[in-house]
Amino acid sequence: MAPITKDQADISNLLQNNRKWATDVLKTDPNFFDGLKDTQTPEYLWIGCSDSRVPANQVLGLHPGDVFVQRNVGNLATHKDMNVMACLEYSVNHLKVKHVIVCGHYGCGAVKASLTFPCHDTSLVNLWIADIRDTRNAQEAALRELPEKEQWNKLCELNVVRQVFNVCTSPVVQAAWERGQGLAIHGLIYELHTGHLQEVVPPITGISELDAAVDASKPSMKPVNSQLSNDLKKHTNFQEYMNRA
Repeated sequence: MAPITKDQADISNLLQNNRKWATDVLKTDPNFFDGLKDTQTPEYLWIGCSDSRVPANQVLGLHPGDVFVQRNVGNLATHKDMNVMACLEYSVNHLKVKHVIVCGHYGCGAVKASLTFPCHDTSLVNLWIADIRDTRNAQEAALRELPEKEQWNKLCELNVVRQVFNVCTSPVVQAAWERGQGLAIHGLIYELHTGHLQEVVPPITGISELDAAVDASKPSMKPVNSQLSNDLKKHTNFQEYMNRA
């Protein structure tokens, strides 16, 4: 690969786009930026994939200041990721968001990698997607019953379910619910070919609702005898939870 040239390194077109955008916004609302300069009061936290085709504000039809955004490869929300957990803490405890949206998308490259990368691959990407691979392993039997393309899309959905589980069982969200703070957790998935969002996990507004919401999103339709809501503090192993029948 050849080094990038000075012309290729130029982003003046982006700066021009920015000026035009700002001018167009002011034509519609002359006070728009005055309302943003001192504070932000978003009602939503979006935990989504870094994929360039899934921009949070645009797909939600929202404006700057309406949604606080956390994006990473594979829309993960693992408890060991300080970036995501700090963002969640700030959003819930300080911004007082009312909704946390975990949004995946069909055709996710991180999910596909979890299906195809060998486990011994030591690349950073392969290490990062370990949480998705755990979900794949937990539902391997059910996934193998599906055609290959459907396995990919189903695992995209199951990854959303897992990350919703992670958010709901995080200390930040548990504490918010315990003190009576109004907070709903949502699981959505984005269709690249239609531009539509679909609900994967219905809204969860308290820990007692977690079992029913996650169970309803599992590929198996068998009833589950769950005690998670009665023993949440001790039970945060998603793989074990997803394997129960």
